Amino acid sequence: MSSGLDNWAKKYEEATNSDDTIKAMAKYYTCSFMFDMESAKVIIEMHDGKVKNINTNPSPLDPYDFALRASAKTWREFGQPMPKPMYHGIWSASFLKDLKIEGNHLILMKNLRNFTVQFELLRKTGVPV
Repeated sequence: MSSGLDNWAKKYEEATNSDDTIKAMAKYYTCSFMFDMESAKVIIEMHDGKVKNINTNPSPLDPYDFALRASAKTWREFGQPMPKPMYHGIWSASFLKDLKIEGNHLILMKNLRNFTVQFELLRKTGVPV
């Protein structure tokens, strides 16, 4: 585990757990997902709107509900305070860039509002790649 990745994970957890929008809708926000950033992978486990764990060194058999996979370049664009067009959300990036959304799409859709808010926190925390 790199200290840079661990530092990012701590910052991302704090941003998530202190977000007022997520707090307001937290009761049913329970899922786990992977951010595959090419040179780094993390699995984020959410329970009732709080980060339960961020696994910064997942093994191939560690479970998660769904995954977002893209190049480090794409993730760096997601992490900009004002992303370029087509990097401003997961749908645009999956249609026109290299983002792949894999896994249980039903769980993603059930948690889409909270997940979108949490995903957009990358604009504040940046990304570790």
